[in-house]
Amino acid sequence: MKRFSFSSLMLVLGLLFIYAPMLILVIYSFNASKLVTVWGGWSIKWYVGLLDNSQLMGSVVRSLEIACYTAIAAVALGTLAAFVLTRITHFKGRTLFGGLVTAPLVMPEVITGLSLLLLFVAMAQMIGWPQERGIVTIWIAHTTFCSAYVAVVVSARLRELDLSIEEAAMDLGARPWKVFFLITIPMIAPSLAAGGMMSFALSLDDLVLASFVSGPGSTTLPMEVFSAVRLGVKPEINAVASLILLAVSLVTFLVWYFSRRAEENRKRAIQQAIEESAADSWKQPDPRRAPAPV
Repeated sequence: MKRFSFSSLMLVLGLLFIYAPMLILVIYSFNASKLVTVWGGWSIKWYVGLLDNSQLMGSVVRSLEIACYTAIAAVALGTLAAFVLTRITHFKGRTLFGGLVTAPLVMPEVITGLSLLLLFVAMAQMIGWPQERGIVTIWIAHTTFCSAYVAVVVSARLRELDLSIEEAAMDLGARPWKVFFLITIPMIAPSLAAGGMMSFALSLDDLVLASFVSGPGSTTLPMEVFSAVRLGVKPEINAVASLILLAVSLVTFLVWYFSRRAEENRKRAIQQAIEESAADSWKQPDPRRAPAPV
């Protein structure tokens, strides 16, 4: 028996601290009692009742829609910003541009939300858009916030790439845009996926920015949950939170499974190429060896 070390104990306690509240939430989502602190037996009526709660389900659909739009836009803008920071090393204002890209990471969300609110109000007075705050303004605010995370993740991957592959493609006649889409993008695909998942999670979880830039009829799930919790935790909140945990767990498992399969296929292809190369080298005669006498 190996000795149970202090680091293993801290690991177990840390995992319990993180996942025990989630487990308790899932268990109490099956509580038959209306009081979440009183156990009344097992029941799924709160999951069935979600179908009749149009307000809560509407906020869930709205949050998922905004999160999908945010993930797509943040990956596109963050990738372009990361490409500029890593590949275009000398241009005026590079330091300022890098600071502006990473500023949302350290800026308090209250300040960011207030500044975006003032911006939207000023734009509505000057050009008449946006006429009202809603899904579009929330999407713009979340994209501004999440693009910085994508830029950091993608730029770290771009700095690790071997530029000789791209240079070889351009030497063979490929145009820069073709090299970017056919060579660079596939090589940084894992970082793009990580940035997209992070943007989706941050947008789905955001409360502060959405509270500033939302309007009537654009309540997101965090806003709905926060307003409901102030009056007491409802069993429907536990049920919808459990469904979100299930969905996130399934998506994470699928991403891990396909990433593992892709890695195994890549290793298998490399091993097969090595074996074929070794077989060809045995078949071909050595030109340095003298021909046999007749």
